[in-house]
Parts: sequence; C-alpha cells; structure tokens
Amino acid sequence: MVVDRIFSGIQPTGTPHLGNYLGAIQNWVNLQEECSSVLYSIMDMHSLTMPKEPAVLRQNILDTTAAVLACGIDPKKCFLFRQSLVPEHAELAWILGCLTNVPRLLRLPQWKMKRASQNNEGTVGLLTYPVLQAADILLYKSTHVPVGEDQVLHLELAQDIAQHFNKKYGEFFPVPKAILSTTKKIKSLRDPTVKMSKSDPQKLATVNIADSPDEIVLKFRKAVTDFTSEVTYDPAGRPGVSNLVSIHAAVTGLSIKEVLHQSAGLDTAHYKMVVAESVIQKFAPIRNEIKKLQEDTSHLIKILEDGAEKAKELATPIFQEIRRLVGFQ
Repeated sequence: MVVDRIFSGIQPTGTPHLGNYLGAIQNWVNLQEECSSVLYSIMDMHSLTMPKEPAVLRQNILDTTAAVLACGIDPKKCFLFRQSLVPEHAELAWILGCLTNVPRLLRLPQWKMKRASQNNEGTVGLLTYPVLQAADILLYKSTHVPVGEDQVLHLELAQDIAQHFNKKYGEFFPVPKAILSTTKKIKSLRDPTVKMSKSDPQKLATVNIADSPDEIVLKFRKAVTDFTSEVTYDPAGRPGVSNLVSIHAAVTGLSIKEVLHQSAGLDTAHYKMVVAESVIQKFAPIRNEIKKLQEDTSHLIKILEDGAEKAKELATPIFQEIRRLVGFQ
C-alpha cells in the first residue's frame, strides 16, 4: 500500500533568506498540517558540493535548524533530521548512481552554472548530487516533493530513476510527484533578473529573515526599480517593481491585484517603505524566536538526533528490501 509521504530538504547555509522562506519554508509549515507522514531534512551532505570550513558548516546546521523551527516547523508533526545521520542516503545514492547515465547529469543546468563558479573544475559531488537528491526522496518511498521551478528537472531525474529501478527489479518505488510552490520566485533586490541568493556578493541584494528592521529598510530603500514612479505589475517590462509587488503579496497573503489596489497613488520610493514595513512585521516574531533557539544548541542537536532516529526506523526496512532486490543479501 502506498502511503502519501512528503519529503523535502534545505541546505544549511545559516539563517534562510526571504526567498527560502516564501518559496519553501512557509509551504513546509502548511504541509505538515495536511499530511500525516512528512520528512524535512537539513541537507548537510549536499552542502559539501560548495566548499565550507567545518566550523562554519557546524554553525550553519544549527542556525538553519533554529530558523525552520522559528518559522513554525513542529518536530511533533514531522521528522526534522540531519541528512548525514542516516547513512542509507549515501548507500542508496551509490546504487541509484549505477543506474544513471553521465550524459543526463551533464545536461542539467545546475551543473553548468555551478561548475562555472568553480573555474570549470566541477567535482564529482557537484555532478552527482542530483542522484543523491533522488536517493533522499526514494529512501522513504516518498510520494510527493515540494519543489521550486529551478528543481523541477532534478525531480524529473528522480522520477526516471525510480521507473528505471522498478523496470529492472520489479515495482518497488512510487514515482514521486511535484508539489509546485504557488509563490512567485523572489528576485535579488539589486538585480531583479536573477533570483535572490545567499551567495550573492552584493550584501544589499538579499534579505535574511533574521535581519534587523534597519537592515531591512536599507535593503528595500536601495532596491533597484526604474524611472517610472507608479506601482504596477509587469515582470517582463518592470522586473524591479514587480519583484516588490510579489514580495508584498507573499508576506501579507494578499493577491497581486489587492496589493496594486492598496498601492494606488503611491510612488515607488514610498512603496518600498510599505513593503519593508510588511516584511519587518512578518519576521519580527520569527527573528525573536531564532535568537531564543540559538541560545540552546543542545536542544537543537537533540531535535535533529531524535528526528534521525525516526527517519532511520522508516528507512531501515525499505533499504533492507532494496539490498535484497539488488542482490546484496
């Protein structure tokens, strides 16, 4: 019997930014209320594809955990765990990697883009991490995966790998379906043609959910718009202002139409401050909760360890059957 099961993960880059929250974490909070079997993982193994100092990674894991808890993720309603504490993720990735052809991985846009950022000397881990993503999902026989637009191709790879495995060894994995985020992709405040990113070298481009009110105001005041003062929504023609409208709608829960109606008569300079204030109000309680949680690292570590134990209980019988199917036992 196929159980509806949701799996998703977040890389530990420290405190998430506005785009992470609106595009993923907010959706996670809703999904844990709607589905009885939900797993959310702090993807520390994936984070090694971009080099980090060990001490920085350790702190980032704790900060990301504090942030998702502060945003409303409840370990009583989901399994929240650290990926590397469940070694079956890596073991299954090897098995699935032996069913995946290299040309397929070379065609993925993330490989081309991230390899360029590593002086075109991309590592094996960078090339094969989409196979690890497939293992993350399939290890628990997950049926649904919340994804943003930029991860759809990776989920399609996981679907193809599941079908390939089933064809070779018999029907075993459900083919996971996408749960697409309804939030418009949040763009950089300094270059609204690219998405908001933690790795953006321009500090004013990205709003972090733990930013102070002064920092948020400064970033929105400096947000790139255009020479037309009216507030309109035209992502192709006016990407800067349209990004502000998308953010405003997402943090208030209003539609684009309602936001535009409320903003009639405002020029963009004033509108930037309206959006900044909405973001400050949205994140004030989250910011306070993050600070409280960061003071108790042992509590954060225990949550991740307890979640990993539950995840292992779920994964072990599934992985034992995989081992039998492929001939390991």
